[in-house]
Formats: sequence, C-alpha cells, structure tokens
Amino acid sequence: MQSLSSVSWCGGLEATICSHWIYHLLRPYAAELKMAHPSRLKALIASKRKTDCLDARTLADLLRCDLFPECYVLAPDYEQLRQQLRYRSLIVRTSVLFKNKTAGLLIENGVPYETSKLHGKKYFAALLQNAEGMSEQLHKLLSFNRSQLETLARIDRTIIAILLQDPLLCDRVQQLRTVDGVGEITALTWVLETGDPARFSNAKQAVSYCGLCAAQRESAGVSKRGPISHQRNILLQTTLIEAAHLAPRFNPTLRAVYQAELAKGHRHRATLEVARRLVRYLLAIDRQYFQQHPSLAAA
Repeated sequence: MQSLSSVSWCGGLEATICSHWIYHLLRPYAAELKMAHPSRLKALIASKRKTDCLDARTLADLLRCDLFPECYVLAPDYEQLRQQLRYRSLIVRTSVLFKNKTAGLLIENGVPYETSKLHGKKYFAALLQNAEGMSEQLHKLLSFNRSQLETLARIDRTIIAILLQDPLLCDRVQQLRTVDGVGEITALTWVLETGDPARFSNAKQAVSYCGLCAAQRESAGVSKRGPISHQRNILLQTTLIEAAHLAPRFNPTLRAVYQAELAKGHRHRATLEVARRLVRYLLAIDRQYFQQHPSLAAA
C-alpha cells in the first residue's frame, strides 16, 4: 500500500487535531507514509475548484515531482508525553486568568493590596482577614479563586514531576540543563516539541521553527525583513522568549550577547538574540546526545 491514500486524508481534513492519530493508524499498513504540512500544501494547491479527486491527483503529482511539503511527525511515545506538556500549558494559562480575576475583584471593590505579594499564601490569608469593608460575597469569591489556584498549582507540579521522571526524557533533559540559564520547563519543551534534532539540517531551520526570525521578501535585488513570522511553534517561541529574559542572569556568555545587542538601542531585539543563541546551544547539545545514543535516532 502506497502513501497516496494517507496523504489525501491529511490534505482533506479541515482540522488537523486528529492527523497524527490517522498517521500512526495507517503506518503499519503502508510501505511509505507521508503527511502534508497544511499551510504549505494550501499555498501550493489553492484553487477555486476543490474536490477529493482533484486533491488526490495534485498530491500524486507533487509526490512524483518530489515537491511534496512533508510534515514532521513525532514518534508515538513522544506524542503522548507532549500531550501532557501541552495540557500543562493550559493549566498555566488558566492560573493566569484566575490571578487576574483576583486582582480585578479587589480593584473593583476598592480593596488596597501589594501587587508583588498578592498571590503569596500568607499575604493573601492576611488580606482576607484584615481587609476593611470587604463584603461576605467578595470574601467567598476570593476564597474560591484561591482554592482554584492551589488546585491548578498541584496539577502543574504533578505533571512536571511525571515528565521529569520518564525514562525517555530524564537523561536528555539533564543534558540540556547543563547550559546555564536553561531550566526544566525550557528543556522539556525543547525535547517534546522538536523530537529528533536531525529534523533540522542547520541552526537556521531550528531558529525559524521556533519563530525567532523575521519574514523575508526579496524582489528585483531588494530584500526586506518583516515582523517576526507567525509560522512557528508557538509553545517553543513563548518558552524560549521567557527563558531569554532570565538566562543572562545565570549565563555570562548570554549576558554579554544581551549587553552587546542592548548597546545598539533595542532591548526586545537583545532578548530575541539571546533566544536565538539558546536555540543554537540546545540544538548542539541535543545532537551530541543523539550521537551518544544511536538507538534513540533509530527509533
């Protein structure tokens, strides 16, 4: 069985939420299996007429001409672990919503508080106990928000502990954390969002995948750079930018990179350059780790 039928599936689905499941379902029955990158495929075959027959013919032509925009598919074991990490990102976003709501309730009711201490356990308990003019209903709402935050924090810690103890990840994460300024969340995100570092032929491709470079437009010998591209792995981009804000405090080399870029007058570009340097470090160490463990690359 050739890969044509599976490619038609992936190209015809409006939502890509189940595309990896279909890929792994068909994999044992196919001599060769490929999944199309949805945005690149759309750019290649955009047309007024769109039918299953025309889509299948176009996909067959792209395969025959070696122009098929193949999408990288994570191994099943990594895929299940990545689901846990992405669920953890949902927990973090929900926690931020509850924290903002807590601050909003206090502001709406004219209750003064210290922003830096608001979400500390002792300070919040003292605030509920001693705040003047706080109604009973507001007290209940704030207590409910606090209980939700504590529950979400426990789930967050549990997910991270499970991932760090997984035998597929623990050694690799520890290797990546040898870079000063790279924490467990940054290392876990890199491992589970990139999979095999061999998918990147060079560091520029990795930087582009992480969304840390600008779009380029060139015509008639004139080249222009646009804003940061939206074609990226958003979770990796967010994590690396956050890590780049903190990494110069712990890594002298990254601090020097940040200061050199900052001297040019733009602190956001300086942070972006630190994030790019982190990608190069992580990619180099990950490649070295796979060279030391050939069985992982084979898997």
